[in-house]
Formats: sequence, C-alpha cells, structure tokens
Amino acid sequence: MQMKPFGAATVALLLAGGAWAQDQSIIVQSTTSTANSGLYDYLLPIFQDKTGIQVNVVAVGTGQAIKNTENCDGDVLLVHAKPSEEKFVEAGFGTARTDLMYNDFVIVGPEGDPAGVGGMDDVQGAMGKIAEAGALFASRGDDSGTHKKEMALWSDSGVDPTAASGDWYRETGSGMGATLNAGIGMGAYVMTDRATWISFDNKQDYAIQVEGDEDMFNQYGVIPVNPEKCPSVNVDAAQSFADWLVSDEGQAAIAAYKVADQQLFFPNAPEN
Repeated sequence: MQMKPFGAATVALLLAGGAWAQDQSIIVQSTTSTANSGLYDYLLPIFQDKTGIQVNVVAVGTGQAIKNTENCDGDVLLVHAKPSEEKFVEAGFGTARTDLMYNDFVIVGPEGDPAGVGGMDDVQGAMGKIAEAGALFASRGDDSGTHKKEMALWSDSGVDPTAASGDWYRETGSGMGATLNAGIGMGAYVMTDRATWISFDNKQDYAIQVEGDEDMFNQYGVIPVNPEKCPSVNVDAAQSFADWLVSDEGQAAIAAYKVADQQLFFPNAPEN
C-alpha cells in the first residue's frame, strides 16, 4: 500500500496574542508512537513560537491516554484507535474528533524469518503462519492503539494468541520502543507503527517482513477535551492547538517531518 498524503486542511488558526488570560500551557495525552518518532520535538517549537502556548505531552498507550483524559488529566487527546476515540466523544469527554494524519503498521522480524512470512502483504495470512509455526511474537499487551489493532488482526486471522500466552506469544505490557527491544532480544516478530520503526535505533538484523495490506492502515485523530466534563480544561489554548494541527500550516509541518529522509506521517485532516 503506497502512502500518499491527502489534501491539507484549511482551518484558520485564530491567534489572540497577549489575550490569553489563563495559563498559556496545555497537556496533550498522546500515544507513544508520536513521541517516540520525534514528531513532537519537531512540531511543538513551531507552534509555541507562533502562539506562546507551551504544550506538555504525556506519552502512553492509547487506552491509558483515554483513561487519563477521562480523569481530566489533559486538555487534548491525540491517539490512534478511531472506535475508542469516537466512544470518547460520544460519552461527552471530547468536543469533536478530527482526522489528523496517518501512516501504517508493519510486522518486523529477524533475518532468519522462522515463519517464512517475509515479503507477504496479506497480514492475516502472515499472522496465521506465525501462529502455525509457533514462532515467537512479542505483543505490547497494553491496550494501546497498536495493541488494539494487533488483536483485531489476530481475530480476523482466526487466531486467539492469548491461548499461547507465555509460550510463543509474549506480552510485554510495555510501550512500542520497549517492546521492540524485548522482541529483538528474544528473536520474536513484532507489530509496530512504521514511524517508530524508522526512528528506532536498535534494529540489529531485523527488517520489515510484512507490509502493504490495507488492513494495516493507521489513522490518528485529535480531540479537544470538553470543559463540560472537565472544567479545568484550558479551552482556548487546547482548541488553538487542535486548530493549528489541522490547518494548512500544521499539516504542512507534519508532512515535512522526516527521519533518514523518510516521511513518517501523512496529513489527512478534512479540507475546509
């Protein structure tokens, strides 16, 4: 599946200059992949220079990020599990959800490729072969967006890997980087978002073995927190950050971020 950016959004960012009476800082509850990839290190200085608003990122798995935000420990939610994001908004915790950007998931594995899945673009078929071979597979097992997607793919392949928990199926309960390190250490296959893999330094003899299936599409969304549920939300600053991300300028900045000359995220906020 070739990744191509969709059209950029045209949402205008309204800058109030010195009109911010409240604290000019917000907390973004975020998936680890956006942090591990270095995207925030690139984007946030641009936004802060423009608005004076400081963005503090809490990078955890998507499930934990949603729980934290429901506990009013954040002003903006930026994760990658659309069904869970939609439930978050339907429950009144978010004002609105907007598509922000996408990339894809890949399955990486050792050079020896014990399950013989190298080069496959049928992810369900590949996962079935991994299970049939009893080849080691390291899962985040942490209710993150990546873990949710992985479990959906196992289900689609007709495999319940948790029945082999502790045998060929190893759940780390950790973030993406730590799970990659653990998986590589034990010679296991790992499903990861492509951005984290590109940015990951400890690849050793590992390579992408499975990629290109449209079911491995990885959509990110941004949601300002609803002040009716969380009165402490810095409403104006949170909305300004969300608006900037989906604006032409924010979308262009997302597209411009590269590691090893590879684009990590592809903006696809709706055009306005």
